[in-house]
Amino acid sequence: MDAYDHPTFQMACQQFDFVADHLQMPESERPRLKYPKRAMIVSLPINCEDGSTKVYTGFRVQHHLTLGPTKGGLRFHPEVTLGEVAALAMWMSWKCALTGLPYGGAKGGIACDPHRMSPREVERLTRRYTQEMIPFIGPQIDVMAPDMGTNEQVMAWIMDSYSMHMGYSVPSIVTGKPLSLGGSLGRREATGRGVAHLVARAADTIGLKLKNATVAVQGYGNVGAVSAQTLAGFGAKIIAVSDVSGGVYNARGLNLGKLAEHLEKHRMVKGFSEGEPISNEQVLLTPCDVLVPAAMERQITGANAGRIRCRILAEGANGPTTPEADAILSQREDIFVLPDILCNAGGVVVSYFEWVQDLQSFFWGEKEVMEKLHHILDEAYDRVLGNSRAQKISMRTAALCVGIQRVREAKAIRGLFP
Repeated sequence: MDAYDHPTFQMACQQFDFVADHLQMPESERPRLKYPKRAMIVSLPINCEDGSTKVYTGFRVQHHLTLGPTKGGLRFHPEVTLGEVAALAMWMSWKCALTGLPYGGAKGGIACDPHRMSPREVERLTRRYTQEMIPFIGPQIDVMAPDMGTNEQVMAWIMDSYSMHMGYSVPSIVTGKPLSLGGSLGRREATGRGVAHLVARAADTIGLKLKNATVAVQGYGNVGAVSAQTLAGFGAKIIAVSDVSGGVYNARGLNLGKLAEHLEKHRMVKGFSEGEPISNEQVLLTPCDVLVPAAMERQITGANAGRIRCRILAEGANGPTTPEADAILSQREDIFVLPDILCNAGGVVVSYFEWVQDLQSFFWGEKEVMEKLHHILDEAYDRVLGNSRAQKISMRTAALCVGIQRVREAKAIRGLFP
């Protein structure tokens, strides 16, 4: 569909078509599984602090509602487009199905730079976006969560705006909220902890000892930082990290405590004195045992996939590896790939736990949350690894097969209305 024309959506479609061919799926079935059920584009005028009025563009894509309400993040970023959001919604569908969650995938975004806006402007924009989306969201329709450029505070504003419209408090309208509003213990750390947990599983699979193993992280935001801190707790040595400002490398290992202090003060990795400055591209090419791309999509390409030097590639980001890069990596027996829809699923799994807790008004301790998270991730990992070995296919193809096939079967059983 031309409406979704964007390199990231084309990439998601390539992945789907490859798996559909593998599953010998008839052409007549494919469009219903591939294309989103619903997509919204809204204009968002707000009053700015300087007295002017500015109009932003917002998006929300709901991929399918076959298994339950849709679920997915909301990102604030200058380069957000409908096609990118549609791709992320599609990947979320396969991720939820892979992990057995009763959701379809969704994603939303506003083309803006929140770092150049005042907190009051971000609040106005969030509340206006929520108001425009009210006909299409709800605890049993579509549930948002934080993503790039958004956080617990943004979720609190969405919850409040929706609740004011309904006339009563509706904590289950979003996940990733503050604990005081019905958030779940462990939610903020869930994605990064999940990445680290699966890296540990992969390390056992290939016989890699994590104690003193070297780690490089591209994208030192929430996911990248928590992944690094958790892996460091396992005894690994974090030798390179980066964010949008650039990166830093230290072969002896970075002091994550001092790095956190630097980030708190300067809001960027650039300038951290206890290492050599390197670029985002150089982080990907750093020789290491574990590489965690946790930044934007399409970072590992046909141009650099052959030069990556790691033993485990743990995709903390969504869609960091292009199909061209996949073709190269599938021929490299020295690299074990943890694909994105498995590797970063911890966030949506604990979002599901938060949603369930809100619906029941019954909350769990952090230990219980993490035990349940690890159980679901372990089951998904075992299923994907078994599928990969049995069919002699890549881990990505194996993971996508499980997710796509579950949605396919559900649609077939439900039939087509009317």
